[in-house]
Amino acid sequence: MTVHLIKLCVGVSDVGHLVQEHERLAKKAQRRNKPVEDSHWTRMFPKRAEEVLDGGSLYWVIKGIIRVRHRILRLDEVADADGQAYCAIVYDPKVILVEPRPRRAFQGWRYLEAEDAPPDLRNQRQAMNSALAEGEMPPKMLAELRELGLF
Repeated sequence: MTVHLIKLCVGVSDVGHLVQEHERLAKKAQRRNKPVEDSHWTRMFPKRAEEVLDGGSLYWVIKGIIRVRHRILRLDEVADADGQAYCAIVYDPKVILVEPRPRRAFQGWRYLEAEDAPPDLRNQRQAMNSALAEGEMPPKMLAELRELGLF
């Protein structure tokens, strides 16, 4: 049975910013002849690792809204320079936009049951173009357009 992880995307203002960060990290990895894999390090290793690795994704909450997901490839046990143990959630760098869904702030990561996960948006290219356009709009205008159902 698949289970997903959900995490706040701290320091990222919108989907466009997230995409830029991933592109920057990919270029850095390529320059160092490292594989182009994205990962997020966290202190806790999921107890439900088998379920996470059975097709799970990492869903990101950006500014209070679940917006995107990445397919989880593996969970690696890693350590920092001081020997502190971490779990590296290694995920596919492809950004998959999902139906926006509000989510309150929380600390760390949480499990997200498959039946509670927002569905992927149908037309990813069109959705990405819209998401990138959102980043260029003033937040107040964007909120009004959403309220009117126009965005």
